[in-house]
Amino acid sequence: MKIIVFGGAGDMGSKAVEELAASEEVRLVTIADRNMTGAERLRLRLAGSPALVDVKGVDADRHPNLVEAMRGYDVAASALGPFHRYEMRLVAAAVEAGVHYASICDEWEAAEAVINAFHEKAREKELFILTGLGTSPGISNVGVRYLAERMDRPRRADISVFQPLNAGGGPAVVRHMLYIMSGEVAAWRGGRRVMVRACSEERVIEFPRYGAMKVWNMGHSEPETVPRFIPGMEEVNFFMGFGPGSLWVVKPAQWGLFNSAGRRELIARGIDWLEQKTRGGEPDWGAVRVDVWGESQGQEAHGLLCGIGQMREATGISLAIGTLMLARKQLLVEEGGVYAPEACLEPQAFIRHFKSKGIVAYGDLEMKKPLE
Repeated sequence: MKIIVFGGAGDMGSKAVEELAASEEVRLVTIADRNMTGAERLRLRLAGSPALVDVKGVDADRHPNLVEAMRGYDVAASALGPFHRYEMRLVAAAVEAGVHYASICDEWEAAEAVINAFHEKAREKELFILTGLGTSPGISNVGVRYLAERMDRPRRADISVFQPLNAGGGPAVVRHMLYIMSGEVAAWRGGRRVMVRACSEERVIEFPRYGAMKVWNMGHSEPETVPRFIPGMEEVNFFMGFGPGSLWVVKPAQWGLFNSAGRRELIARGIDWLEQKTRGGEPDWGAVRVDVWGESQGQEAHGLLCGIGQMREATGISLAIGTLMLARKQLLVEEGGVYAPEACLEPQAFIRHFKSKGIVAYGDLEMKKPLE
């Protein structure tokens, strides 16, 4: 199989490239990026991999350039953010080029837009578009389905993420974070979508390894996609916190300082400059916790799934695993369209693939009950 990875020289995209290049099933992995120096450096490092690795310079702001770059590949994978800028463009190009597509897109508005705009078009062309294939969304969505399948009637899902401020990710992650903390964001309450001001709701959540952490509501895509693809859900929430130093970013968000696109860009450039001056050492690990409540055999039921890991590792591996499952047509759906992971990836197979890479999901906060 032949796979092209957009943003493949970036922090998380490069991890997906590494994993795909190591697969015996993959014949060619193309790093598509505007950072040609970084892409070439990665290509040289992966010389001798089972797959051939090459490089393409791509201007993602030009639709014809994207379409031409994708033609002839089995899957176009994307770690190119921020997704409110690029996801619609990339999906449009994939549909025109006739190529299956998978991305780590984690923003609710972008997920809603591509599902609404391209589901029928992708179905007509027998293409599978998989959006939200990272850590959260991605692992989290599959976790919701894993727990929901063990209940007669799942009703509520909460996704909670601890992402330390020094988790890595680069400039695109900075812009994404400011975006999901701005304006109003989606939640699913009472069986319908409601809009809630970002960072206006606070909780304390117990995470594996790290204990109790404050988290706030932000704009990820799980509340948008989970109710679409897991019928009967009455409530879906997403919360995130950053540990020590959280208020340095949460308070400005609550004051509305991130609500303007121009202001977000100015703040992001300042953070980029600061990171360049202070960068050093390995990024800290974060944690994800998924809770599902419902009914089982007439009784109230609750399920928990959690894990820890580095953002780059977990997100890049998730994109690689999902891309390979898509290329193999190892999917739960038979008709093309735009899907989130909970709609089309078999949870236990996905979890097993992760476990083979050393990333383990657990059914308890003490991390003594690994999922099989």
